[in-house]
Amino acid sequence: MKNFPFKKLILFFMIFSLATSVCEAQRYKRSIRNPERDLFGKSLNTKNVRYKEAPSIVRAKKKQAANQEKAKKEYKTAVKENRKRAVKIQSPEVKTRMLENRKESDLRYKEKKKNMSANSRRAGKKYR
Repeated sequence: MKNFPFKKLILFFMIFSLATSVCEAQRYKRSIRNPERDLFGKSLNTKNVRYKEAPSIVRAKKKQAANQEKAKKEYKTAVKENRKRAVKIQSPEVKTRMLENRKESDLRYKEKKKNMSANSRRAGKKYR
């Protein structure tokens, strides 16, 4: 009977030492977030291939973009000038009628846009 507490003590220390070794396996938080990486290694498909274009291609792309911007700008100015000219060559009565029609159409467009946004908000609330 004298050895009974001694045996319990040895058994307790043995279990305690095994439990601490299991706990040490997860001690570091940042060690491995993906356990599959530890098993299979790094994936081959995650490599990002970066390539540099030739300077002549970069220059050509920049030149093309600049030409497109220039063409858009010229188109806008041409449309503006044509509208001014179309109003300018009319008689005074027609000029006033054209300007009134333009104002009315702008108001109609604003109202239509406002109604469309209100309707889309209502429809959006329906599905929330």
